[in-house]
Amino acid sequence: MIGIYLCDDEDIVRHQIQAALEQKILIENYDMKVVCSAAGARELLNAAGEGKQGIYFLDVELKDGEWDGFRLGKELRRRDPHGTLVYITGYGDLVWRTFQYHLEAFDYIVKKQSQTGASAARCLEEIHTHLLEQRRTSEEMFTLRTGDMVRHIPLRDILFFETASIPHHVLLHTSKSRMDFLSSLGELEVQLGDRFIRTHRSYLVAAERIEAVDLKHSKLWVGSRECLLSRAGKSKLHKALPHFI
Repeated sequence: MIGIYLCDDEDIVRHQIQAALEQKILIENYDMKVVCSAAGARELLNAAGEGKQGIYFLDVELKDGEWDGFRLGKELRRRDPHGTLVYITGYGDLVWRTFQYHLEAFDYIVKKQSQTGASAARCLEEIHTHLLEQRRTSEEMFTLRTGDMVRHIPLRDILFFETASIPHHVLLHTSKSRMDFLSSLGELEVQLGDRFIRTHRSYLVAAERIEAVDLKHSKLWVGSRECLLSRAGKSKLHKALPHFI
Protein backbone atom coordinates (compact mmCIF):
# COMPACT_ATOMS: atom_id res chain seq x y z
CA MET A 1 0.00 0.00 0.00
CA ILE A 2 1.27 3.47 -0.91
CA GLY A 3 1.07 6.10 1.82
CA ILE A 4 -0.18 9.61 1.04
CA TYR A 5 0.96 12.54 3.18
CA LEU A 6 -0.66 15.97 3.09
CA CYS A 7 0.68 19.17 4.69
CA ASP A 8 -1.17 22.49 4.47
CA ASP A 9 -1.69 25.02 7.26
CA GLU A 10 -5.05 26.18 5.85
CA ASP A 11 -7.58 23.87 7.49
CA ILE A 12 -10.28 24.36 4.86
CA VAL A 13 -7.93 23.60 1.98
CA ARG A 14 -6.35 20.64 3.75
CA HIS A 15 -9.69 19.03 4.62
CA GLN A 16 -10.98 19.61 1.09
CA ILE A 17 -7.95 17.92 -0.47
CA GLN A 18 -8.01 15.04 2.02
CA ALA A 19 -11.71 14.37 1.36
CA ALA A 20 -11.18 14.46 -2.41
CA LEU A 21 -8.21 12.08 -2.24
CA GLU A 22 -10.01 9.61 0.04
CA GLN A 23 -13.08 9.64 -2.20
CA LYS A 24 -10.91 9.02 -5.28
CA ILE A 25 -9.13 6.11 -3.55
CA LEU A 26 -12.48 4.59 -2.54
CA ILE A 27 -14.10 4.93 -5.96
CA GLU A 28 -11.10 3.68 -7.94
CA ASN A 29 -10.04 1.09 -5.34
CA TYR A 30 -6.44 2.31 -5.37
CA ASP A 31 -3.96 0.51 -3.13
CA MET A 32 -3.29 3.81 -1.34
CA LYS A 33 -4.16 5.46 1.96
CA VAL A 34 -4.02 9.00 3.37
CA VAL A 35 -1.69 8.26 6.27
CA CYS A 36 -1.26 11.81 7.55
CA SER A 37 -3.04 15.14 7.05
CA ALA A 38 -0.98 17.71 8.94
CA ALA A 39 -0.97 21.45 9.48
CA GLY A 40 2.77 21.49 10.29
CA ALA A 41 5.97 20.07 8.87
CA ARG A 42 7.13 18.27 12.00
CA GLU A 43 3.88 16.32 12.34
CA LEU A 44 4.17 15.15 8.75
CA LEU A 45 7.84 14.20 9.08
CA ASN A 46 7.13 12.19 12.22
CA ALA A 47 4.35 10.31 10.42
CA ALA A 48 6.41 9.73 7.26
CA GLY A 49 9.55 8.56 9.07
CA GLU A 50 12.08 7.19 6.60
CA GLY A 51 9.51 6.89 3.85
CA LYS A 52 9.45 4.44 0.95
CA GLN A 53 7.99 5.79 -2.29
CA GLY A 54 5.21 7.79 -0.64
CA ILE A 55 3.10 10.52 -2.23
CA TYR A 56 3.40 13.99 -0.69
CA PHE A 57 1.02 16.93 -1.22
CA LEU A 58 2.81 20.00 0.20
CA ASP A 59 1.72 23.60 0.68
CA VAL A 60 4.35 25.91 -0.82
CA GLU A 61 3.49 28.86 1.44
CA LEU A 62 3.64 26.78 4.61
CA LYS A 63 4.02 29.06 7.63
CA ASP A 64 5.70 26.81 10.16
CA GLY A 65 8.67 28.60 11.68
CA GLU A 66 11.79 27.59 9.78
CA TRP A 67 9.84 25.27 7.46
CA ASP A 68 8.26 26.12 4.15
CA GLY A 69 7.04 23.72 1.48
CA PHE A 70 10.33 23.65 -0.39
CA ARG A 71 12.50 22.92 2.63
CA LEU A 72 10.02 20.24 3.68
CA GLY A 73 10.17 18.77 0.18
CA LYS A 74 13.96 18.73 0.28
CA GLU A 75 13.95 16.80 3.56
CA LEU A 76 11.35 14.35 2.24
CA ARG A 77 13.39 13.84 -0.93
CA ARG A 78 16.42 13.02 1.24
CA ARG A 79 14.43 10.43 3.19
CA ASP A 80 12.44 9.08 0.26
CA PRO A 81 14.37 9.55 -3.03
CA HIS A 82 11.69 7.77 -5.05
CA GLY A 83 8.72 9.57 -3.48
CA THR A 84 6.30 11.72 -5.48
CA LEU A 85 6.09 15.43 -4.62
CA VAL A 86 3.05 17.56 -5.49
CA TYR A 87 3.04 21.24 -4.56
CA ILE A 88 -0.04 23.22 -3.59
CA THR A 89 0.24 26.97 -4.06
CA GLY A 90 -1.83 30.12 -4.16
CA TYR A 91 0.45 31.49 -6.86
CA GLY A 92 1.24 29.96 -10.24
CA ASP A 93 4.60 31.69 -10.58
CA LEU A 94 6.46 29.81 -7.82
CA VAL A 95 7.20 26.73 -9.89
CA TRP A 96 10.74 27.87 -10.72
CA ARG A 97 11.74 27.62 -7.05
CA THR A 98 11.61 23.81 -7.19
CA PHE A 99 14.62 24.02 -9.51
CA GLN A 100 16.38 26.31 -7.04
CA TYR A 101 16.00 23.59 -4.39
CA HIS A 102 16.91 20.81 -6.88
CA LEU A 103 13.50 19.21 -6.43
CA GLU A 104 11.58 17.26 -9.04
CA ALA A 105 7.84 17.80 -8.57
CA PHE A 106 5.24 15.65 -10.30
CA ASP A 107 2.67 18.46 -10.47
CA TYR A 108 1.57 21.83 -9.08
CA ILE A 109 -1.94 22.53 -7.83
CA VAL A 110 -3.08 26.17 -7.70
CA LYS A 111 -5.60 26.84 -4.94
CA LYS A 112 -8.93 27.83 -6.48
CA GLN A 113 -11.59 27.69 -3.80
CA SER A 114 -13.81 24.62 -4.31
CA GLN A 115 -11.78 23.34 -7.31
CA THR A 116 -8.66 22.49 -5.31
CA GLY A 117 -9.90 19.09 -4.17
CA ALA A 118 -10.94 18.09 -7.69
CA SER A 119 -7.49 19.10 -8.99
CA ALA A 120 -5.84 16.94 -6.31
CA ALA A 121 -8.03 13.96 -7.26
CA ARG A 122 -7.11 14.32 -10.95
CA CYS A 123 -3.46 14.57 -9.98
CA LEU A 124 -3.72 11.36 -7.94
CA GLU A 125 -5.18 9.57 -10.96
CA GLU A 126 -2.20 10.66 -13.07
CA ILE A 127 0.22 9.56 -10.33
CA HIS A 128 -1.47 6.17 -10.14
CA THR A 129 -1.14 5.69 -13.90
CA HIS A 130 2.50 6.77 -13.78
CA LEU A 131 3.32 4.35 -10.94
CA LEU A 132 1.65 1.46 -12.76
CA GLU A 133 3.77 2.14 -15.83
CA GLN A 134 6.89 2.30 -13.65
CA ARG A 135 5.96 -0.99 -12.00
CA ARG A 136 5.50 -2.76 -15.34
CA THR A 137 8.94 -1.57 -16.41
CA SER A 138 10.62 -2.50 -13.14
CA GLU A 139 9.03 -5.97 -13.23
CA GLU A 140 10.85 -6.71 -16.47
CA MET A 141 14.20 -5.03 -15.87
CA PHE A 142 16.53 -4.61 -12.90
CA THR A 143 18.62 -1.44 -12.87
CA LEU A 144 21.90 -1.12 -11.00
CA ARG A 145 24.95 1.10 -10.97
CA THR A 146 28.34 -0.54 -11.13
CA GLY A 147 31.26 1.88 -11.11
CA ASP A 148 30.35 4.75 -13.43
CA MET A 149 27.99 2.63 -15.51
CA VAL A 150 24.23 2.10 -15.14
CA ARG A 151 23.16 -1.38 -16.22
CA HIS A 152 19.67 -2.70 -17.04
CA ILE A 153 19.43 -6.47 -16.53
CA PRO A 154 16.35 -8.47 -17.65
CA LEU A 155 14.87 -10.12 -14.56
CA ARG A 156 14.52 -13.40 -16.44
CA ASP A 157 18.32 -13.52 -16.76
CA ILE A 158 19.06 -13.16 -13.03
CA LEU A 159 19.87 -16.39 -11.18
CA PHE A 160 20.50 -15.06 -7.69
CA PHE A 161 21.94 -12.26 -5.57
CA GLU A 162 24.70 -12.93 -3.04
CA THR A 163 26.27 -10.81 -0.32
CA ALA A 164 29.72 -9.59 -1.36
CA SER A 165 32.89 -9.55 0.72
CA ILE A 166 32.78 -5.73 0.65
CA PRO A 167 30.34 -4.36 3.27
CA HIS A 168 27.01 -3.07 1.87
CA HIS A 169 27.72 -4.60 -1.54
CA VAL A 170 25.84 -7.35 -3.38
CA LEU A 171 26.80 -9.66 -6.25
CA LEU A 172 24.28 -10.23 -9.03
CA HIS A 173 24.72 -13.55 -10.87
CA THR A 174 23.46 -14.42 -14.33
CA SER A 175 24.47 -17.47 -16.34
CA LYS A 176 27.16 -15.42 -18.12
CA SER A 177 28.21 -12.67 -15.70
CA ARG A 178 28.66 -11.48 -12.14
CA MET A 179 28.21 -7.81 -11.16
CA ASP A 180 29.08 -6.04 -7.92
CA PHE A 181 26.94 -3.09 -6.79
CA LEU A 182 25.95 -1.14 -3.69
CA SER A 183 22.82 -2.54 -1.99
CA SER A 184 21.64 -5.10 0.56
CA LEU A 185 19.72 -8.36 0.25
CA GLY A 186 17.07 -6.97 2.60
CA GLU A 187 16.35 -4.04 0.29
CA LEU A 188 16.33 -6.29 -2.77
CA GLU A 189 13.98 -8.79 -1.12
CA VAL A 190 11.41 -6.04 -0.56
CA GLN A 191 11.94 -4.51 -4.00
CA LEU A 192 11.68 -7.72 -6.02
CA GLY A 193 8.85 -9.40 -4.16
CA ASP A 194 7.74 -13.02 -4.58
CA ARG A 195 9.79 -13.70 -7.71
CA PHE A 196 12.88 -14.09 -5.48
CA ILE A 197 13.27 -16.16 -2.27
CA ARG A 198 15.68 -15.46 0.59
CA THR A 199 17.04 -18.98 1.00
CA HIS A 200 19.89 -17.92 3.28
CA ARG A 201 21.08 -14.69 4.87
CA SER A 202 23.65 -14.53 2.06
CA TYR A 203 21.43 -15.57 -0.88
CA LEU A 204 18.34 -14.25 -2.66
CA VAL A 205 17.46 -16.60 -5.51
CA ALA A 206 15.09 -16.48 -8.49
CA ALA A 207 12.23 -18.86 -7.64
CA GLU A 208 11.67 -19.90 -11.25
CA ARG A 209 15.34 -20.78 -11.77
CA ILE A 210 15.66 -23.26 -8.88
CA GLU A 211 16.57 -26.65 -10.36
CA ALA A 212 17.20 -28.90 -7.35
CA VAL A 213 17.22 -28.89 -3.56
CA ASP A 214 19.33 -30.98 -1.17
CA LEU A 215 17.67 -30.67 2.24
CA LYS A 216 20.12 -33.01 3.96
CA HIS A 217 23.14 -30.86 3.07
CA SER A 218 21.24 -27.54 3.07
CA LYS A 219 21.98 -26.66 -0.54
CA LEU A 220 20.12 -25.85 -3.72
CA TRP A 221 21.04 -25.25 -7.33
CA VAL A 222 20.01 -22.26 -9.42
CA GLY A 223 21.05 -22.33 -13.08
CA SER A 224 23.58 -25.06 -12.18
CA ARG A 225 25.11 -22.78 -9.51
CA GLU A 226 25.24 -23.96 -5.91
CA CYS A 227 23.64 -21.77 -3.19
CA LEU A 228 23.12 -22.24 0.54
CA LEU A 229 19.84 -23.05 2.25
CA SER A 230 19.23 -22.14 5.90
CA ARG A 231 16.49 -23.38 8.23
CA ALA A 232 14.54 -20.16 7.71
CA GLY A 233 15.18 -20.49 3.98
CA LYS A 234 13.68 -23.98 3.97
CA SER A 235 10.51 -22.58 5.53
CA LYS A 236 10.27 -19.81 2.92
CA LEU A 237 10.96 -22.29 0.14
CA HIS A 238 8.26 -24.62 1.44
CA LYS A 239 5.68 -21.81 1.41
CA ALA A 240 6.64 -20.55 -2.04
CA LEU A 241 7.45 -23.85 -3.77
CA PRO A 242 6.02 -26.72 -1.68
CA HIS A 243 6.83 -29.33 -4.37
CA PHE A 244 10.54 -28.96 -3.55
CA ILE A 245 10.09 -29.84 0.13
